This record gives sequence, structure tokens and C-alpha cells, in this order.
Amino acid sequence: MPIHLYWGDDEASRNRAVETLIAAVVEPAWQSINLTRLDGNDPAQAAQALSEARTPPLGGGDRLVLVQRSPFCSVCPAELAALLEDSLGLIPEQCHLVLVSPGKPDARLRTTKALKAVAKELGFPLPAAWDGSGQLELVRHTAQALGCAVAQGAAEALAEAIGSDSARLASELEKLALYCGQRPIDRDAVAALVGSHATTSLKVGDALLAGDLGEVIGLLDDLVAAGEPSLRIVAALTSQIRGWLWVSLLEAQGEHDVAVIAKAAGIGNPKRIYVMRKQIRGRPAKRFLELLGQLLQVEAALKRGAGAGDAFRDGFLGSP
Repeated sequence: MPIHLYWGDDEASRNRAVETLIAAVVEPAWQSINLTRLDGNDPAQAAQALSEARTPPLGGGDRLVLVQRSPFCSVCPAELAALLEDSLGLIPEQCHLVLVSPGKPDARLRTTKALKAVAKELGFPLPAAWDGSGQLELVRHTAQALGCAVAQGAAEALAEAIGSDSARLASELEKLALYCGQRPIDRDAVAALVGSHATTSLKVGDALLAGDLGEVIGLLDDLVAAGEPSLRIVAALTSQIRGWLWVSLLEAQGEHDVAVIAKAAGIGNPKRIYVMRKQIRGRPAKRFLELLGQLLQVEAALKRGAGAGDAFRDGFLGSP
């Protein structure tokens, strides 16, 4: 009864793992019969997946039923949950039910507990934008999955240049592998084909914190030119600066428990608090309030129809 739980926001790695499994268990000549791809957002398709998973394969190889956006470990209607529980013991060994979702399974649900007891679970979470070691590990895992040899210096350069963009990372590794041929991918190759730094909203926030407005505008221009939606940039910066404000205010009140601070600030990983403390050391809470006010002006200008460049320049530099 092979049941597979694939979850996490690293869509590129998730999809790669799914296609690897399909290639391993489904006979190519029988894919049209033994491979079914369904959307779990549709309750009818989710129920269909359970029905098809109970049907033995035809011809050679195994049957695989893939459910994207699986509802079984999140918000699962009672009827569908009951159908899942009734089906688990009826799935043949030659059938694979693959349940894929971007979110982590809710361990409190009865359906999740039932699935975890019998399923092979793989998580594909993307590292946070501030998690340098996690980004480096993402480079190593992706390179291993693609069969690319990457030198240590090149892995660090890729992590710095690409961050947590898993899809771009896979694309750049494939390009670098062709460029380097039989030799391992090295730092010089990364510098030549990829560049040395990623432009992210996180870097814009760091430049704002440092007061380097020239760097801020340059980074914002790069983000807009790369197609990043302006309001998404504003939302990311607002979240980053609001986090700094919370940490600053709570520490000023004498709160030093990182778990308490993280909960109050709405930050999922308490370890991030240590990084944020270093970033904001010596800076008053008033500075973060000023930055939030500027972002509010930018957002208002964008929603009134101003161009992205003008809105950001007027918001951070002041109207000419």
C-alpha cells in the first residue's frame, strides 16, 4: 500500500520528486492508463483519486494516482475523510497514491494521523530568506538531485546569488553543468553565468536600515525590472520592518525570551530573533515607525496609479 505524502513550499523540488517517482514505477507504454493526475481542490476529483487508487494497474508497471493540492491533511470535509479511512486498507501494493500539498500536514487531524501511520512522507520546505545555512543546504540537495558536482565555493556563491528561489536554482545548475562539462561547477563559472548577488526585498530592507538610499533605489529598480510586483515588495518590506519594530519594543520593555518575542511578532522561527537583534542593535524604535510611514506613502501612491519608480522615489527620497 504505497502512499506518499509530499509537502512544502519548494514547488520545484516537489515536482521533481513526483516526476522521479513516476519514472520509477509507471511503465511508459502504459502511462495513459496507469497514471492519473487530479486536483484535490475539487472534492469530486479527490474522491475519484481514492477510487482509482483501489484499482489494480493494467499491463506492465504500477498504477500512480497523483493528487495536487491534497485536502486530506488540511481542511478535509467529513465525508471525504471517512472515504479516505475506508480506502486506506484497500489500496493494492501495485498502486501509489501520491498526495501533494504546499502546507505542512496538520498533525491534529484524524486523517493526517491515519495517513502518517502508513505513508512515506517527504517535506520540501524552502529556507527563509534570512537562513543562509538553509539556502546552502538547498543548493547541495538540488545539485545532488540533478546529478551536478558543485565545489564548496560555488555552492556558497549560488546560495548568495539565488537565495531561496528553488526553480531558478535548478535552471542555473543545469546551465552551469553544461558550461562546465565534466569538471565540477566552480565559483568562476557561477560569477560568469549567474552573477554574485541576488536582489530581494530582504536586501532592500537591510539597505533601508543602513540608511543607504542610493542602494535602496538601485535594488528596487532591479526588483521592478525583474518583474516583481510593486505591492508585493511593499508587503514584504512592511513585514520585515514590523518584525524589527516588535523586537525593538519588546526588548525595550525588558522581554528577552525569544519564544515570547517571536510569538508576539508573528515570526514562525524563534531563531530568527537572534539575527534580528544583531540587525537592529543601537537603532531606536522611532526609526522603524518612520520607515513604516514611508512605506504607507509608497503603497498609497501605487494604489492611486503612480509608476513604481516614482512611488518608491517619492516615498523614500521625498517629492522633488
